[in-house]
Amino acid sequence: MAVIVLAVAALALFLPESCLWIQTSWVNYLLMVVMFGMGLTIKPADFALVFRRPKDILLGCAAQFIIMPLLAFGLGKSFGLEEGLLAGVILVGTCPGGTSSNVITYLSGGDVALSVGMTGVNTLLAPLFTPAITWLLLRTTVQVDVPDMFLSIVKVVIVPIALGFLINRLFGKYVSKAEHALPLVSVTAITLIVAAVVSHNSERILETGLIVFVVVILHNLLGYAAGYLLGVVLKLPLSRKKALSIEVGMQNSGLATSLAGTAFPDLSMATVPGAIFSVWHNISGAILANIFRNLKEKKYAQTKTESTNTR
Repeated sequence: MAVIVLAVAALALFLPESCLWIQTSWVNYLLMVVMFGMGLTIKPADFALVFRRPKDILLGCAAQFIIMPLLAFGLGKSFGLEEGLLAGVILVGTCPGGTSSNVITYLSGGDVALSVGMTGVNTLLAPLFTPAITWLLLRTTVQVDVPDMFLSIVKVVIVPIALGFLINRLFGKYVSKAEHALPLVSVTAITLIVAAVVSHNSERILETGLIVFVVVILHNLLGYAAGYLLGVVLKLPLSRKKALSIEVGMQNSGLATSLAGTAFPDLSMATVPGAIFSVWHNISGAILANIFRNLKEKKYAQTKTESTNTR
């Protein structure tokens, strides 16, 4: 996925005319397809984790909606981003984790159930927390249309997920036969979102120079680090540290891109950070998955060596 998204993003950036046929008005509908697919894969057992391990879920929610918004605000102010880019970076920070975090957690050997639980609960809380935190951080800088943002999240995220979950409950036998195709559908939709946003904003992205790329990359990497360090401080098992790190660092940047047009119609640059984050976090996530897998392998190898020496 990282390779595909990177290739399409580069094509859309340097040869935007090749992707201009993908309209930005399609972004909401494409995101609804991704969210609908997420709903189709959610099972009641995923929500059962909320009741079995409420502290873990609450920890993930608190980390998501505190660490990433504050990092976004701090980085945006430190690098002196103009108001459009600042609004876009903060919007990325206040959005919930994306479905990509569940895939990367699985590839990392992390606690997938915890990752799915955190993503689900964070997404359900997003209509309240995303507009509220965005307004708190930006109220002295730009005007935030909180009611429209709330309604947009409900329409684009909550309704498709709920519909997918309902269809899975009613027609689970048929849905299970098509589950193998869902990742391909999601990757296609995400790729089209990236192509649309990057191609229609290629001039603006190139005009911003390296600074917005640096801010987006730091935002993502510091999110990974903060999530993992929080797990270390709380002495969580390695699998939960991985899940927390990935859940905090990876955002639903497609949603941020979609909301930018709704919340900040007069700030054209607000869509840029979400577009860049969409590309970057898939690349960094794939790299992090390899690093985290090796952590597990080294630990296993060390245990095996110690066991052999004891014998």
